Amino acid sequence: MPTNNKSSRKAPIVVIGAGASGLMAALWGVGRGRPVIVLEGTDDGGRKLLITGGGRCNILPLASASERFVTDSSPNSLRNILRSWPLQEQRQFFEDDLGLPLVQEPGTDKCFPECNSARQVRDRLMDEARKRGAEFRFGVRAVEVAPKGGAWSVTLADGTVLKAAAVILATGGCSVPATGSDGWGYQAARRLGHTVHPPYPALTPLTAEPAVHGHLAGISLDVTMTATVARKRTVTKGALLFTHRGYSGPAVMDISHMAVRSRMSGGPRQELFVRWTALDAAKWEKLLLQNRGMVETLLAKHIPWRLAQTLCQEAGEGDGLEGVRLRRDQRIRLIEFLTRYPLPWTGHEGFATAEVTGGGVDLGEVDPRTLESRLHPGLFICGEVLDAFGLIGGHNLHWAWTTGKAAGLGASQIK
Repeated sequence: MPTNNKSSRKAPIVVIGAGASGLMAALWGVGRGRPVIVLEGTDDGGRKLLITGGGRCNILPLASASERFVTDSSPNSLRNILRSWPLQEQRQFFEDDLGLPLVQEPGTDKCFPECNSARQVRDRLMDEARKRGAEFRFGVRAVEVAPKGGAWSVTLADGTVLKAAAVILATGGCSVPATGSDGWGYQAARRLGHTVHPPYPALTPLTAEPAVHGHLAGISLDVTMTATVARKRTVTKGALLFTHRGYSGPAVMDISHMAVRSRMSGGPRQELFVRWTALDAAKWEKLLLQNRGMVETLLAKHIPWRLAQTLCQEAGEGDGLEGVRLRRDQRIRLIEFLTRYPLPWTGHEGFATAEVTGGGVDLGEVDPRTLESRLHPGLFICGEVLDAFGLIGGHNLHWAWTTGKAAGLGASQIK
């Protein structure tokens, strides 16, 4: 980056973190008179972005929906933030500005880059930020951020202190720490007086001890899952995958935060119920009454054979359900297991495999248009550090892009 122009002599905008939101913040923060410096603790940046969508990068959802997000902050604040960069404009940015055509995955509401490469997405964002004038410093960790004389100071791990006109916290959460996420941004925001809702692993597999369904590991099927908290019913749909340790798949991960939070609160274990097929109780009642064959054989027409055997065994309280006809009490119990099966989870895999972090800086403490702190002018907060996460389907990257752009543009207005 040139060092002999007027802007280079101004105090820079410092972006802490080169993940999805940080890259977007850097890209939109440059070009308005101040240099932009991105500090990244890893050697390359964007490591969590590289593993999204199984390495293919579920870059956006097909539709923006605030109800697909979870927050303890004001839902109205969340909606206002999401409106700041409409989804169609985001799609145009990736396709026209970055040259990354997007395609809808067949049968889903997910959009992927046509190249199916998360690495290309990361590299295009970084290249565009550099082209616009951003400077990246890798292997550099910030340890303290503080307001100082109308500006900001950023202290690095080696003792170096950078003077900044504005700071953008884009440090990510705690999930998948192997990618460099360590939750430092929450600590920094809390030290500056912000309300930080306790972070917790979200979109994480659940475990069972003992692993009562370990023998079903590898089986996957589309299900409907429900949970009720304070009379509010939550429903998720999608695949449930049996694992050697418990349960995974989109349906489980989308509802996992409710299980995690029940453990955090020290309250009773959150009950999660599974409906294994699209058939309701009345339809199963009719099928079972009309059945002229073995019960397991009937069930196996709708669910995998081994699961059919297991449900019959459990519904028969260990003896199984045999024969053509069932007693009324056996039929009622089996129908309950088919339509409202209590998933026997006992724990979760935590931050190690969680896709995102729940909790974070209260949304009411940032301006929804610019994401500037209401407590400290010149401090901007974006991405996973904020108190919101989306369910599976591209919503978390949608949040990263939206908040990153808002923070970058907001910081660029600093005089």
